[in-house]
Amino acid sequence: MIYAFTKLSDQNTIASFDPYLDVEKGMYKHFNDLRQMNPQLKTLVAIGGWGEGSDKYSAMVNNAGHRKTFIDSVVKFIGQHGFNGLDLDWEYPGQSARGDGDRQPGNEADKQAFVDLLRELNVAFKPHGYLLTAAVAAGRSTIDRGYNVPEMNKYLDFINLMTYDLHGSWEQKTGHHAALHSGPGDNEQDKMLTVESAVDYWLKLGAEPKKLVVGIPFYGRTFKLQSALNSGINSPASGGAGAGPYTKTSGFLGYNEICENQSKWSVHWDDQRKATYAVMGTDWVGYDNEQSIMAKVDFIKSKGLGGAMVWAIETDDFNGLCGKGKFPLLNAINNGLK
Repeated sequence: MIYAFTKLSDQNTIASFDPYLDVEKGMYKHFNDLRQMNPQLKTLVAIGGWGEGSDKYSAMVNNAGHRKTFIDSVVKFIGQHGFNGLDLDWEYPGQSARGDGDRQPGNEADKQAFVDLLRELNVAFKPHGYLLTAAVAAGRSTIDRGYNVPEMNKYLDFINLMTYDLHGSWEQKTGHHAALHSGPGDNEQDKMLTVESAVDYWLKLGAEPKKLVVGIPFYGRTFKLQSALNSGINSPASGGAGAGPYTKTSGFLGYNEICENQSKWSVHWDDQRKATYAVMGTDWVGYDNEQSIMAKVDFIKSKGLGGAMVWAIETDDFNGLCGKGKFPLLNAINNGLK
């Protein structure tokens, strides 16, 4: 399990986003105490995320002294709070952004400097037996600009592929943000924005199958259709549908927000893409359910991959309000990978 997120401080050290919640209220401890229920459980802490931007990570990795300061702080932090390792979620090497703004081309030196960081972290972690993983992009241009895949593969225990958010309300037509395969009407760009395409590209570039982990979203990306009469994938759309009651974000619905209102949605299965979408009037959402997850699990096993990771467990139906028990999506993954 991964605790998300921590941040990079102005002093190039790992730091809590919310010391009151994480430390004083004991969330780190409660999280790591889950190992008492399952002694085989490994807990990692993640640093980064979209909202952290990229620029300060670029500045840190491109300075050997700053890298050492960061690594020393990480080793101390993991030991102090009782985690088993670190997940690096720098979004993204080779791109420039402050905070959660749009990414622009950044420092080309990031590609090698990121490898330097991974190599040095790997050396520092080995005496402690800590795990080192990274959340990485699925888009080819981001991969090409920021990742030296064979070198990364040497130093990472797992490569967590963010195979979601491949489409969204920033586009002018509906698209499933985590489809396994491409389908009818997809252009050449769309054909590359699938789970299958991303996995195949990472493998082609040198990722070890057993280290590559497929990301599965527990949420949907929504659109506002231009016409309720044209409601399939690749239908004209403008912006996102309204925000849900829990996630409160336009263009985004947690699986729990979708399934709790399932009687209001008309649910469709795209057998070629192995993807589920639902329509309610002019609201459109593409998401994963048990059926699409099982297709992804079969794909993971057929490729001999390292497994699945999810973003994020809090938008599964954890209360069991949708008639399929608690955590139906997580259970679908677990049962399929057994």
